[in-house]
Amino acid sequence: MKFKLHFALSSLVLAMGFPAYGQESSQEENIKKNDEKIESISIVGVRQNRVSKGATGLTMELNETPQSISVISSEQIENFAANSINDVMKMATGITVEQGETNRTRYTARGFDIKSTQIDGIGLPNDWGLVTGVMESYGYEEVEVIRGANGQLTGVGNAAGTINYVRKRPTNENEGEVALTLGSDALKRLQADYSLFLTESGSWAARAVAVLEDSESYLDGLEDDHAYLSVVVDGQVTDNSTITFGASYQDANSDGVMWGGLPLAYADGTQGDYDVSTSPTQDWTIWDTENISAFVEYSYIFDNDWEIKTTYNRQESDSYSKLFYVAGLDNSESNRVTRNSVGSYDGEFSANLFDLTTKGQYELFNQTHELMFGTSISKSNDLSFNNPYDKTTTPAYGINPVFPYPLDLTPEPIWQEQVETANLDVTLLRIFGSTKLNINDDLFVIAGFNAIDYTREGYNSGGSVDNEESEISPYLAATYSITEDMNAYISYSDIYEPQDRYDYNFQYLDPSKGVNYEIGIKSQWLDDAVLTSFALFSAKQDNIAVRAGINDLGKTYYEGTTMKSEGVELEVIGSLTENINATFAYTYMDIEDAEGENTSAWEPKNSVKFSLDYTLPTMPELMVGLGGRWQSKTENATGVVKQGSYLLVNAFARWNVSKSFAIQANIDNITDEKYITSLKNVGFYGAPINGSVKATYSF
Repeated sequence: MKFKLHFALSSLVLAMGFPAYGQESSQEENIKKNDEKIESISIVGVRQNRVSKGATGLTMELNETPQSISVISSEQIENFAANSINDVMKMATGITVEQGETNRTRYTARGFDIKSTQIDGIGLPNDWGLVTGVMESYGYEEVEVIRGANGQLTGVGNAAGTINYVRKRPTNENEGEVALTLGSDALKRLQADYSLFLTESGSWAARAVAVLEDSESYLDGLEDDHAYLSVVVDGQVTDNSTITFGASYQDANSDGVMWGGLPLAYADGTQGDYDVSTSPTQDWTIWDTENISAFVEYSYIFDNDWEIKTTYNRQESDSYSKLFYVAGLDNSESNRVTRNSVGSYDGEFSANLFDLTTKGQYELFNQTHELMFGTSISKSNDLSFNNPYDKTTTPAYGINPVFPYPLDLTPEPIWQEQVETANLDVTLLRIFGSTKLNINDDLFVIAGFNAIDYTREGYNSGGSVDNEESEISPYLAATYSITEDMNAYISYSDIYEPQDRYDYNFQYLDPSKGVNYEIGIKSQWLDDAVLTSFALFSAKQDNIAVRAGINDLGKTYYEGTTMKSEGVELEVIGSLTENINATFAYTYMDIEDAEGENTSAWEPKNSVKFSLDYTLPTMPELMVGLGGRWQSKTENATGVVKQGSYLLVNAFARWNVSKSFAIQANIDNITDEKYITSLKNVGFYGAPINGSVKATYSF
């Protein structure tokens, strides 16, 4: 992994340009060649800047940015075979991956669900904080994680943070690769990535990424397959303007899925224990998803270097499921399930997002400052359907089976005609701006704001919905250069988050509000090859939805509560030597409720993440590495199901047989640790030791 201190960060960092160099020969022919060379390299330099520049777009290097930011690079993704976004997020500093069932996942940071996601700095809040189905990672150049309050980035959000997925875009070469992976549980994966010039000068280029994957699972009955395709084209429209457009498609199918996790809690308050492969599924269960996205981005740079950029994004997704659910066991002698049910659901989501931003420099008090301002509007529609079953012909679902049971315990229900249960339109209008004020050579201040108007219209199972919310959220931060290689910073942000949960009367709870503070020090070492970050954070958020019970209609309802999160983060990343690259991250977190009592016991108080890769000096074509994570003990909300501290270690080795051919082997969970994937909603056992081998041909 080659460590770079200049790259595009979704929060506040502008990608650095690359200089152009020409070669001289002699007289007329060489002058003509040089002119062509200069034109080509100029265009290439512009393309290198066509990456995610973040929602604020202010020019700062990572060590200057007054917020905690981590980047999972394409090199890290490749090294540890992180083929899904779940795998990528497991490597990110301060992030907990809560996988309560096979096809739905929550990412949390600093004690709160991450509900804001972006693609190239543009995106909608993810209201429920859930990621449904497999999310392929091969289509992204890197994944950026901004921890802490994200109102400055999205206009709404909580104290968790924002995930920004940076698309792969055309490169400066005609190049590509194709790779085949075979692994444990009958894993078969074929992937290809190719970038090419569409014009001789390189003014237009395209990149295509494709994946086919099929696998069984260590979990009984589970099988997955998915296909992914992404195409991006960018080009030079005029000397001052560029345009980029593209689309991606993913079709994912899962059989033998979980709806909820393992029934690990006995009624007498003791905890069950089973084989790692145990699943409460039935062989007719499925959960299929389809995701389509498309975008157009136009950028114009004026002669005074001010830039205006407009972006349009379209997102569509569909899901279809047939599910079997169990929860609770009566006692350890009988192992009889106390509750079970079935369900079949459809979901359709579509969104249109438009963003217009301008930025540039201005002079004031003999200093050069930066200014960014813009507006965005997003409109989305969420449709939900229920497929009820015929209870008169499928009486088996009143039984309380003994667990574990066979996967063909009950027949598939006879599903009745589909019923629409929700149809919601959400509109988010933003007006935002920020400025970087350079007080002197050592100190700059960032001041920003977001003014939003948020509306929801339609109906759900609780009845009609028609509400509108408005808010202005300020952001203030400062960075001070202690030395040439060390910067101290402090930041403040308001928290504003519309609720997606219901009260006793099945009306949306009032918005959750709060404040977020962070102070830290960032230092560069070894000629800027290593970056260390140390941060103290504190966030208080009121009216957070927590489950309160069942109302008279038999529906779950929620109440608002106050939570306070405080903690420490330490991160080290970079090249320790010419042959050794390393990352190390430590997070300590304490979460309290309104009474000052510890809460969210499923979140580890202490966690460590690390990676190390080493290129053999005597054999530079061979690279080996270790990575993993450790977390302290946790337990579920009732304290019945407990998880001791555990360490997971992964390893890889890659042999570059030639310039065009490489072989890589990966082994995950090399100590065969047994652990539970989530205690927030009680998950299942994580994967035991497993491995894969990949052969890659580059051209």
